[in-house]
Amino acid sequence: MPKLLPPLRDRIKPGVRILFVGINPGIRSSLTGHHFAGFSNRFWNLLFESGLVPERITYQDDDRLPEFGYGITNIVPRPTPGIDTIAKHEYPAGRLRLRRKILRYKPVIVAMVGVTVYRAMFPERKGAVTLGPQPERIGTTEVFVLPNPSGRNANFSYAEMLAAFRKLKRRATSRS
Repeated sequence: MPKLLPPLRDRIKPGVRILFVGINPGIRSSLTGHHFAGFSNRFWNLLFESGLVPERITYQDDDRLPEFGYGITNIVPRPTPGIDTIAKHEYPAGRLRLRRKILRYKPVIVAMVGVTVYRAMFPERKGAVTLGPQPERIGTTEVFVLPNPSGRNANFSYAEMLAAFRKLKRRATSRS
């Protein structure tokens, strides 16, 4: 029987303005206990280069996100080597858990980190998904789609990712 990997702890506190949502933790994130810990993941660089955080931080600083008004969680809490090993029944349960978290903490914006995350949360949505604000709301919380910053994601260039993170910063600033 395979050894179960430890789940990741959410980093969410009252007053969160932007809640970042991943699909599920990877193996390295589970083993380190930190979000977006993959060697090729660019999430932390994008946070800094977009101006969302005032200093360069790494996955080891994910517990500092609430200092900046941010939180982080996943739709599916179970760590896996890739999304192809997530069971179909895990998505509806994850959507329900995420919805409860959003309604409890009431962030201004929920940032889905990847089109796959957005599709997992809103499976009824058909057609192309553009980066940026979406028409859906969860309570009063705006939904925003960011590109997946994983190095395994070849759908967007770094410049396109950075532009999306900067757009999120402008959106959050305008909602202050």
